[in-house]
Amino acid sequence: MNRSTLIKSVLIVFGIGIFLFVFYHLNNTPKNTHELTLYGNVDVRQVDIGFRVPGQVMELGFEEGDQVGEGDLMAVLDKTPYNSQVVQAQANVKAVMASFKNAEILLKRRLDLITVGGVSQEDLDNAKATRDELLANLLQAQAALKIAEDNLSYTEAYAPTDGIILTRIREPGTVVNPGDPVFTLSVSSPVWIRAYVDEPNLGQVYYGMPVEIYTDIEGGEVYTGQVGFISPVAEFTPKSVESTELRTDLVYRLRIYADNPDRHLVQGMPVTVKLKLKKTNRQK
Repeated sequence: MNRSTLIKSVLIVFGIGIFLFVFYHLNNTPKNTHELTLYGNVDVRQVDIGFRVPGQVMELGFEEGDQVGEGDLMAVLDKTPYNSQVVQAQANVKAVMASFKNAEILLKRRLDLITVGGVSQEDLDNAKATRDELLANLLQAQAALKIAEDNLSYTEAYAPTDGIILTRIREPGTVVNPGDPVFTLSVSSPVWIRAYVDEPNLGQVYYGMPVEIYTDIEGGEVYTGQVGFISPVAEFTPKSVESTELRTDLVYRLRIYADNPDRHLVQGMPVTVKLKLKKTNRQK
């Protein structure tokens, strides 16, 4: 073997050695120990919109996918029977009120006559009893009127919060019972992230801990948030969680509140959560 061939062989071996050293070093360098990466989803929270009284659906104001604001009128029942009940209750209150006023006049007359012996004590006692009975009837009639007015107001269903219509369950003309849902509303705010942390890292997570939230949208905004809930109960890793760890590991559920959500942070979408860990003496 001549000198040049030997030199080339040495250089090749040397180069391979450097490559192996660099490759080993890069793949065995400890990861960033000041950051914890978790995987989760934007929590899906929804409300079933229905009525507190039975009736026939007359109007539905939204379609699936529509955005609604808090206080928006969403659905209306047929008001006819409930209007009639209010009118009936109002008439009953007026009738009882008239009888009560007449009983008070008669009682006053009995009180004037009792001093001169114009009526007996029994007549006076009967007049008082009649007045008291009619007063009770008046209070009962007024309560019935209030119930009728409340039932009339319950024929309208309003959005309890901002959200998006997930499902339009009923159509106009449908007869529904109290509590039957007519819409399913996806709640827009607050936006929560459901993530999971394994037991070895649980001690590094605390309430109010700042986090960064990343979506899979290319060039998407980085959202900020904070840890708002740490489950005290361990559970097996849900199948929906994308993790490099074994899915049989015990984990603890976290709820993370997004501080600056927008329309791109859609409920149910997968996200990556990065938590900045506090430096310990061993990490310094």
